[in-house]
Amino acid sequence: MASLARTRLVSRSRILHATRPQIIPTLAVFGSGAPVATIPIRYNSGGSGSLNFFQSSRNAPRPANTIIRFVPQQTAYIVERMGKFNRILNPGIAILIPIIDKIQYVKSLKESAIEIPSQSAITADNVTLDIDGVLYIRVFDAYKASYGVEDADYAVQQLAQTTMRSEIGQLTLDHVLKERQQLNVNITQAINEAAADWGIKCLRYEIRDIHPPANVLEAMHRQVSAERSKRAEILDSEGHRQSAINIAEGRREAVILASEAQKAEVINRATGEAQEILLKAKATAEGIRNVAQAIAESPKGGDAVSLKIAEQYVEAFSKLAKESNTIVVPSQLGDIGGWIASGMGIYNKIKESSSESLAKSEVIDDITTSGESATPTDKE
Repeated sequence: MASLARTRLVSRSRILHATRPQIIPTLAVFGSGAPVATIPIRYNSGGSGSLNFFQSSRNAPRPANTIIRFVPQQTAYIVERMGKFNRILNPGIAILIPIIDKIQYVKSLKESAIEIPSQSAITADNVTLDIDGVLYIRVFDAYKASYGVEDADYAVQQLAQTTMRSEIGQLTLDHVLKERQQLNVNITQAINEAAADWGIKCLRYEIRDIHPPANVLEAMHRQVSAERSKRAEILDSEGHRQSAINIAEGRREAVILASEAQKAEVINRATGEAQEILLKAKATAEGIRNVAQAIAESPKGGDAVSLKIAEQYVEAFSKLAKESNTIVVPSQLGDIGGWIASGMGIYNKIKESSSESLAKSEVIDDITTSGESATPTDKE
């Protein structure tokens, strides 16, 4: 009975010890007899008794050590047997040996997001930036994530901060703002190279906010305003230039069209006048030819010509008398017969010269016709 009572007492003390809240002691730093600061200390949740100042709260709480356990999907249980790694429990049912087996670590295999707090970084052109971001990681090896590093999440977070400061220090402010995506890729690659032994893979890193100093931000706003004003002035000047070019081209086209129209008008007028002169000349020649033919065919054609000249002379002289004009006339104005005789003499001379020219042209035509009709044998 005594042994049974002691066993029950020990069991109750263990239950009370397991269920009571964990007391976190503090280290007091004393100066002149009074504590000036306290540093909280948390014990490792693994139960090994070692201190852990940066224990992450993302790790799931350890389940109770029962004989039968059901491991959730996308979760890995790290089992230790008598303080030594034994196996990894995959999702499903698992059998544990009480007291001997212990679930030491619980690792989630899902993708998780870690917020990277804002930190200061200096660019290559000595501009201090406040940058924060979000890191997306996943545990691909639960053993390495449990035993390769003390706190995987905290280690990755610190690695992301230092890598981001290192990458930003190689770029200027303009390149940081322009090459944001490339900066994320570089940080992700650097984290994966360093975290390979921790069983963690960085899927991506996203810079969330970039806060430059107030004076730099104001200068950037002024630069943007100046650039916008410059573009507006350039567009305005280009508009005026294009407008002037269009007006000049329009005037040029108008002048060309006007000159072309004037040229066409002059050509048409000249063509019309030439045709008019030609038609008049043809009509005059035809009339003269008809008159000459009529005179030649009529036996008294000369008398008719003399009568016509006398009529024209009298008509012209009567027109001179109608107007008060001062003109110079021949001394023999009253001798109408003499004027008619002179006119007939001129007419006879013209007729004789025309007859001679006509005879010569007929002779030339006969010679040409006879030369063309001759054969090569006749010429020899």
